[in-house]
Amino acid sequence: MTLRFVGIDPNTGGEGSPTVWVDEESADLVLQGEEADDPLRDLAGSTEWVPGHTTGIPAHERVIRIPVRAVPILREACDAAERTDAAHRDVR
Repeated sequence: MTLRFVGIDPNTGGEGSPTVWVDEESADLVLQGEEADDPLRDLAGSTEWVPGHTTGIPAHERVIRIPVRAVPILREACDAAERTDAAHRDVR
């Protein structure tokens, strides 16, 4: 697996910060962010996103918070992921 760094929270203080990478093999986005606090996690876990889908946050998943100032980084990552995916489809 190779991760391509896309960007980091522009207001980072040098320690853990919202960061975005693209997995070069799968074109998946890989996100690092602050884990949501209990009230937000509970709210997200109790919201029905898709009719009939179970609610709750599975033990193997996390709700993270990405600040709005990192939205441009996420857009860039989405574009990079689509380019990576297209390149892999062209090779096949």
